[in-house]
This record gives sequence, C-alpha cells and structure tokens, in this order.
Amino acid sequence: MIKNYLKIALRQLRKQKMYAVIKIGGFALSIAACLLIGLYIKDELNYDKSYPDTDRIYRVLNSVPADGKINRGTSFPAPFAAALKSNFPEVEKTARIMASALFDGAGSNELRRADKTENTHEEGFAYTDQGLLDILKLPMVYGDRKHALDEPFTMVITKKKADKYFPGQNPVGKLMYLNNNTKKPYKIGGVIQDFPSTSHLQYDFFLTMKDKELWPGEQTTWATYNYDTYVLLRKGTNPDQFQKKATKVMINQYIIPGLLKVGFKAATTMLAHATIDMQPVADIHLKSYDMHGNGDIRFIWLFGAVACFILVIACINFINLSTAKSASRAKEVGVKKVVGSTRISLIKQFLVESMLFSFLSFAIGMVLAWGLLPYFNAVAAKSLIIPWSAPWLLPIILASAAVIGIMAGIYPAFFLSSFKPVSVLKGSISNGGKNSLLRNGLVIFQFTTSIILIISTIIIYNQMQFILNKKLGYDKSQLVMIEGANILGNDVKSFKNELLKLSSVKSAAISDYLPIEGTKRNDNTFNVEGKEKVESGVGAQSWVVDNDYLKTMGIKLVEGRNFDPAITTDSTAVIINETFAKKLNFKNPIGKRITNGAAYTIVGVVKDFNFESLRDPIGSLVLHWGISPSIVSVKVNAGNMHNTMNEISAIWRNFSPSEPIRYTFLDDRFASMYADVQRMGRIFTSFAILAIIIACLGLFALAAFMAEQRSKEIGIRKVLGASVQSITKLLSLDFVKLVIIAIVIASPIAWWAMTKWLEDFTYRITIGWYVFALAGVVAIMIALFTVSFQSIKAAVANPIKSLKAE
Repeated sequence: MIKNYLKIALRQLRKQKMYAVIKIGGFALSIAACLLIGLYIKDELNYDKSYPDTDRIYRVLNSVPADGKINRGTSFPAPFAAALKSNFPEVEKTARIMASALFDGAGSNELRRADKTENTHEEGFAYTDQGLLDILKLPMVYGDRKHALDEPFTMVITKKKADKYFPGQNPVGKLMYLNNNTKKPYKIGGVIQDFPSTSHLQYDFFLTMKDKELWPGEQTTWATYNYDTYVLLRKGTNPDQFQKKATKVMINQYIIPGLLKVGFKAATTMLAHATIDMQPVADIHLKSYDMHGNGDIRFIWLFGAVACFILVIACINFINLSTAKSASRAKEVGVKKVVGSTRISLIKQFLVESMLFSFLSFAIGMVLAWGLLPYFNAVAAKSLIIPWSAPWLLPIILASAAVIGIMAGIYPAFFLSSFKPVSVLKGSISNGGKNSLLRNGLVIFQFTTSIILIISTIIIYNQMQFILNKKLGYDKSQLVMIEGANILGNDVKSFKNELLKLSSVKSAAISDYLPIEGTKRNDNTFNVEGKEKVESGVGAQSWVVDNDYLKTMGIKLVEGRNFDPAITTDSTAVIINETFAKKLNFKNPIGKRITNGAAYTIVGVVKDFNFESLRDPIGSLVLHWGISPSIVSVKVNAGNMHNTMNEISAIWRNFSPSEPIRYTFLDDRFASMYADVQRMGRIFTSFAILAIIIACLGLFALAAFMAEQRSKEIGIRKVLGASVQSITKLLSLDFVKLVIIAIVIASPIAWWAMTKWLEDFTYRITIGWYVFALAGVVAIMIALFTVSFQSIKAAVANPIKSLKAE
C-alpha cells in the first residue's frame, strides 16, 4: 500500500511541477536555515560542559542592590577564596584568576625563550592558582597537573603555544622571559591541551600566584577587588542553600569588616542587602550579559524563534497550495471513495505525499546548509561544522522530516479526504476556495513575520550607525595606536619626541588608558579631603596620562588647565570629568582636594566623553599625570596614510630593530566593541531576506493558482472591454489587502520587541514612524512584484483560450 501511495505522490509531483518546486524549494530553504540556526544554538549551549565535574563547578558572584537595580560583579579580594574554603566544608577546592592588564604580566606581554633574542607579542596571560588546574581537571600534554604551578615564577602554557615555541619538544623546565625581564624568568611547569572554542576561558598562559603579590600587603587586604573566584562544591551540596550561608558569613565577618578597617564607613549600609551567588560554570557564557559577557541567552531564544517562524512560513506554503489545489484532487477522492476507499486510507495517502515532500526537502536542505555554512560562519564569527559522522544526526533528521511532514500535511489530508463523492461527481466542489479565510490568515501570518524581521533589521542598522557616528566627546579619527611600546623602556619618551618631528604627525601621547574596551582600567574610590570618615566616597576610573593626552584625543578642557611638566606639584595634580565633579557636589572644583590613600589637587575639568561602551552611561573619571607606556597614541594628518605609517615604522626600527611594530587605528578598535551587534544585524538581515523569499514563493504560486481559477472570469471581462491595467489591479488588490493587514499586526509587535532590545543601550535611537512606513512600503512592493508577473500574464492572455471550452 505504501508503494502505491509513493507512486501516486511521484505522479502528482511530475504533474504539478511548478507547485512541487515551490513546496520543496521553500521547505528546503527553511530546513537549511533551521539547521544552521540549530548548529549555532547547539554550539552556544555547549559552552563549558567539557570539564569532568562541570555540574559542581561555580564562579562566585557578588550582587549589590543600588539605585533600584542589582549590580553583579565577579571580582573579590585576594584572601576571599582561602577564607571561603576554610569556613565551609561544602567547598572542596577554590581557585582565583586575575587577568587585568592593569598589572604587569596579565593581559598581554612580549615573550621569548630564554635562549632567543627576538620577542613575540602574545595575548591571553592570566595569573591563577594551582587549584584551577585541579578544579577543571585540564588534560595535560606534558608535566604533572598536581604540581604544575606549585613553585614561584612557573607558568603553564597551551599545546599550540608549546608547538610554536618548542616544536617537537617537551618544554617542561624550560625558561621564558616576559617583557625582556631577564632577572625574573618563568619556568614552564606544564603544557595543557588547548581550551575548546566552547570555553569562556580563552587563555594560553597561566602564571602562578604562588608567593605573588601585586604590591606589598595585597594578598591580605580585603579592600581591593581584583580576582575572579571559582569553587568546586562537594557532591550533594545544594548551591542555593550554600550561597545563603556564604552570604551571611563572608559579607558580615570578612568583607564589611575589611572595608571598615580601611575607612570605608558606608560599607555596612551599602552591603546590607548584598549577596554571594554561585553561578554554574555552564551558565557563564550565556547568562552574564549584564556584565558584558560574550554570549546572551536572549539571542538564543530569538534565533530559535526566527528558525521556527521560517519553518512555519514554509509549512504555510504547503498548506495553502495543497488546499488551494483541492479542486484538482476532488474527483480523485470522489472516485476512490466510490470504489471503496476509506477516509483513513485517503488520509494516509495524503500524509505519505506530504512526508515525501518533507524528506526530499530535508535532503536538499542538508546540501544547501552544507553549501551556506562557510558564509554563515563568517557572518556569525563561528567555526561550525555539520557532524556528518555523529550517530545522533541521521535519526534526528529522519524523525524531524517525518514530524514536519505530518505537521504540514495533517490539515490538507483531513481537508481533502472530507470531500463527499456525490458532491464531487456532481461538480459542486468549490474551485479551491478562493476566499478561504484560513488561507488568507496564513498569508497574513507569513507577511507579519517577514515584516517584523524587516523592521528589526532596519532598527538594528540604524542603531549601529548611530553608535559608530555619535559624537563621543573625543576624536577617534586619524588616531594610530602603537602597541607594545613598553619594551622601549626609558626610551619611550624619546620615541614620542621623534614622532613629533614628523610633518604628518599632529600630536602624540603616552598612555595605555584609552576610551575603548581592551585597554587598561583602574576603578578606585575617592573622598573629598577631610570627609573620609563621614562620607562613603565616590567610585571613579583612575587613569595615568601624559600632558599631551587631551590634545591627542581631542578632549575638551572646560575648566582649569592641563598638566604642565614645568610645575613640580603636578605630580599630585588631577584632572576630573564633569560627571565626577557633579557626584562630588563641586560647583567650583578647581583647587579642591580629593583623597585615595594620598591627597590630590584638582587643576582641571574635562567635558564628559564616552570612555566605555555606549550601552553604559558616562562614569566618573580622574586623570593623573604620569607615564603608562604600553601604548603610544599618534594623531596624524589626513592624507597619504601609507607614507605616514612607513615614516613611523622607520622611527620604531631605530629604537627597536628586533621587534616589529604593532599598531591599530582607534576608530577600528571602537567599531570592534560592537561586533556582536553587527553580527546580530547581519544574521537578522540574512534570515529576513530568506523569510521573505519563502513567503514570496508561496505568494507567487497562490497568484498563479488564482489567475488559473479566474481565467474564464478574466476572459469575459476582456471581451466586455476591461483593460490590462484594470485586470492586473483586480488580481493584485486582494493580496495587497492581506499585506496591509500584516503591516498593521506586525508594527506594534516589532516596536515592542525592538524597544526592549534598545533598552540595553544608554545611548539609543528613537524609533520613528518612518521605520514602519518604510517596512510597509518594502513589503507591499515585494508582494506586488511577486504577484504582478502572474497578474499581467493572465491579463494579456487571449480570452478565446479560456472561453473556448464553454
């Protein structure tokens, strides 16, 4: 019986080639899209699940309510991890990671083997404890994991770095120099396997914390927060109950007393409702978006919804075309029922046809997904592969094809099998139900989804353009960042002076504190002098800059003066921004003094500028005069950039002949801060186009069918004098009405969704009416273009051909 069903299905496929191509083509495109999105979601959900004890590993968070919201952070004082372990038997192991580029060794370094002379710039350095290797049970290539970081000045490197510096060798015991510091070489204690791409820890060099102090007394103070803390809880420990115990003990017995000890009087009040939370390591990637994590669980839900909508649009095409073509199958159903076929057997027949379309679509969709995967990887910044050899892939594909085939075919099967033989054979079955309420509703749903995607794409694009072109309070154009300048040592000032002699250079500044992510940050608390014991202080970024920093960055000084090397007291002078002056309630800040361990005199105020992501409001900022030499920023003239960079490179070679120059442009680094938003925009655009194509395929087929069913009506109208224009309008108007209804439904949904998305940005566009008007016009034009071919074709046809049968 199944064989006969398949024969009939193949016969129908050959008989109605155009409709079959549209059904299968639309399904195949949607399946390819769903497969790509599925691979993306699977990759995102697979983060940090490769560790043997993943279900017992947690990162510790601090949550502090303030100003009506909860501020979450990951940083804790140096002694926090040890105190946590000693106070709670539920804690099996603890470990700390410190990757802040504020401290020498962490972040990036110039690295070389002890027996070589040429350095290589490397990223991905972090200080950590031996406990991290034990908690994660990182697989070792060389060395003993239990003792790899036991000794002072030891390091663990990944396999790819071992292959780079010691190809074909066991590097354990070998020495390496950081930043030409030959007095303190690091010994390699072990080599670990590379972290998988699905790990939030993407480090290549772990430096031991054994006997390491960032400054004298740093390892015992509870007043500074620089370490991420990880814990391995014992089996059977309830993390929710544990974090309640940890909150009570750690905050009240350690953190608050530690802050009070250094004079932070507001600690008791500020931390009264603070909590210590356990974040499962598998949640870090997707559930840390409020702390600017790499992923966002909301995107997963969003892309999953997009995949479902695209698949539903393809299913709608199948249902619409199947029910629209009902008249052509009515006699077949009537005759089969007369000769004894039951309704159940007819339903089975139509479901087999539907599943055949589904299986063919899946086969083509898999091929399309394979072909589109390189493009999708480029757009999504991923390295996804289709796991052809995975034992679960084929069963899932077959099961999905069967389920989708049944879902798409169940309504047409029941609809077609319901025809009564008497009505069919008398010719009283409607020709496809041209005014079908269901079919119109499905078309509206298709275009509602497509219009939501169009509106979302427009708003994402406009927000990105707003961010990239917003006036930030500094000038990021024509600014070259020369990195790794710290290897010049004391010659960095001479290097800067030589650059200033070039006619193409306007100014230059030495500072690795820049208004972009990935450069140094130093968060401190300042008090008004004399009020340390009565006020809690104000948090602010504390940056070290030279006297040419404001000029080079194009930052405007609104009060006071710039730093002056000729004034010796400027070593204790600071320049603050307007936000900090407001928080300190200084109406005339010049000459006022603030403290942070030492006392500083305010000599200038700069106009507020955005030095963090535009997702965040402008924070408080304090500029100190000094040298922070990792980056030299150079403002150059617009013009022949190639010659300018050749001149700058030549000067660099004079100072560092064995080290290649490394530079980037500030505006490029600024744009890279929003790479995730740009990726989202590109993905949305791609799937919006795909959804529209699938919807238009169905609309094209429906238009062809309607023109076919109304061919005699069109012939009579032409005989009676109707023009081509009026007939085209007649056939197109019904579809345009449906699209207009879709616009009305889609607009408020898209407005709500994109308003929620824009809330992540402190600086954002206003969603104007023109966005919805533009999306509506685009949708109507697409619909008209789709149906116009069939409408015009029907309007210009010879009426004799359609009327000769009468």
